[in-house]
Order: sequence, then C-alpha cells, then structure tokens
Amino acid sequence: MSTITGAQIRAARALLRWRAEDLANASKVGVATVRRAEGEDGPVGMTAANVAAVRGALESAGVIFVEENGEGPGVRMRKAAL
Repeated sequence: MSTITGAQIRAARALLRWRAEDLANASKVGVATVRRAEGEDGPVGMTAANVAAVRGALESAGVIFVEENGEGPGVRMRKAAL
C-alpha cells in the first residue's frame, strides 16, 4: 500500500461529502490529525497505522485511490453495483 497525499484526502472527503469529523470518526483517528494531513503538500506525514486507517475508511466508503501515472495521484468513486 503506497502513501497518500493531503490533496487526495481532501478530494476523497469532498466526493463523499464528509466533514473532517466524519473521516476522523470512520477512521478512529483524531480530527486534528485529519486536518493536519490535509494541509500537507505531497505525501502525508502520518504514522503508517494512521495512513492505513484513513485510507481504509475512505476505501470502505467507495473511494478508489489512483496512483501517480504521469498526471499525478488522484481519487475517484467506485462504480455502484448493479
């Protein structure tokens, strides 16, 4: 599992229409930790456990993290099951 960026976390929350508090609750990470990570340029400086918790909460809610592919990292929503 690769690291994620502050911009990816912000974008993922926007797609889900979650507040920072919603992500903090879903990931069991402090809201200050979420806000601090979102304010970082580039890869977040959280512990590996916190990165895994935040990423896992967002992925469980339907977010897909797009790796760097020459155009930069990003996020998108998983297709809804038919």
